[in-house]
Amino acid sequence: MSVPFNPTRNATAGSTAAPTTSNLTTTGQCAINAYTGTYYMRKEDATISDIVGDRLSGFRNRMINGNMAIDQRNAGASVTPADGAYTVDRWAAGLTQASKFSIQQNAGAISGPIGLPNYLGATSLSAYTVLAGDTFRITQAIEGVNFADFGWGSASASPVTLSFWVRSSLTGTFGGSLRNSASNRSYPFTYTITAASTWEQKTVVIAGDTSGTWVGATNGIGVSLAFSLGSGATFSGTAGAWAAANYISATGAVSLVGTNAATLYVTGVQLEKGLVPTPFEVRSYGTELALCQRYFCALNPTSTLALALSTTTARVGLQPQSKMRTTPTFSKIGNLVRLVGVATDSTQSAESFTDASSSASLAIVQLGNFSGLVAGSVYVVADQAAQIGLNSEL
Repeated sequence: MSVPFNPTRNATAGSTAAPTTSNLTTTGQCAINAYTGTYYMRKEDATISDIVGDRLSGFRNRMINGNMAIDQRNAGASVTPADGAYTVDRWAAGLTQASKFSIQQNAGAISGPIGLPNYLGATSLSAYTVLAGDTFRITQAIEGVNFADFGWGSASASPVTLSFWVRSSLTGTFGGSLRNSASNRSYPFTYTITAASTWEQKTVVIAGDTSGTWVGATNGIGVSLAFSLGSGATFSGTAGAWAAANYISATGAVSLVGTNAATLYVTGVQLEKGLVPTPFEVRSYGTELALCQRYFCALNPTSTLALALSTTTARVGLQPQSKMRTTPTFSKIGNLVRLVGVATDSTQSAESFTDASSSASLAIVQLGNFSGLVAGSVYVVADQAAQIGLNSEL
C-alpha cells in the first residue's frame, strides 16, 4: 500500500542535487527536486507500488520506434522522401517542396547518446528560403487506441511530457507541434539547441487539450507529433498554447532547410502521460519490431506457393507477423518477384501488386506482369531478395 504524498521541494534553479531527506521524519513525506522533477523519499517508506506505479509500468511511451532502431523499408540507406513517405519505421516525412532534405537512419555515422545507438538524421539539400505556405517536417501519428486514455477533448484531459535527444549543426530555437487527426487543433512548442554538433536532451511539458475533437479508442489518428525542419507563417503559431489551427511549428523557429548541408538528428523520443519525464522506455528489439509491424511489415515470400490465374498473373497468400491496423496496401522492396514451376519460370517485368480480398490478418496478393505462366498451375516464389511490403500506416 502506498504512503501518503506530502512533498517538500528543492527548487534551486539548475540544481541536480538530491534534496536532503534527513529531516523527512513523518511517514509518507518525500522530497522533489523541482528543476529536474526527481522524487526522493525515505527508504523505509518505499513500496513496490511507489517504484513501479502507473507511470513506470506497461506502455508508458506512446511513441513507437522512438529509438529509431527499426528501418524495414530502407535498411539504413539515405532517401530523399516524397510528401507522406515513411523513412525509419513509423516516422513519415511531410513537405510542400520536393528534394529539400534527405532522411537516413544513423546519417553521418556518429555515436548516439549513451544507450541510444540509433537515430533519425535529416540533412538539408540546399539553402531554401521557406515561403509562407511551406512546411517541412518529420512526424509520427499515434493510433487512437494507444492514446484514448489521455482523455483529450474533455475536462479531464491529461497533461503529457515529451522528451527526446537532439543534435544539430545549427543552434537556436527549433519548433514542433502536437496535432489532432483533423489538423484543426495544434500545440506549437519550442526547444533550444545551445551547442552545435552536441547531443542534448530536451523536455517539453504540454497541458492536455480540453477542446476540439480528438479520436477516441479507434484505429484512426489519436495525436500526431511533428518536428519542424522549416515552416512558413501559415503553419507557424505562438508556442506554448493550444490553437484552433494546423500549426507544425512555432513562430520564429530555426529553418533547417534554409542552410545547405545543415543536419538535425533525433532519438530517444518519448511521449508519456504526466508532468514529469521518466527515463526512456527501452523495449526489446522483438517487441519494438512487432509494434512497427502493425503498420508496416516487409515479407519475404520465398518458398510460398502461388497459383497462376493466367499467363501473366498469379495469386499468393501472405501472413503478416502481427495483425495489421487495417487492410494493407502492397509495394515492392528489393527485387521483382520470380516464380518457378515444373516446366516454366518467370520474373515480373515491372512491379504489379493488387489486393485480392485481403484483411488485416491475411494478405492475398495478385501478382502481375509475368509471361508464359500456365493457368491453374502452382509455382514457388524463388527469389530471396524479393520482398513485398504490407502498409497500413496512419
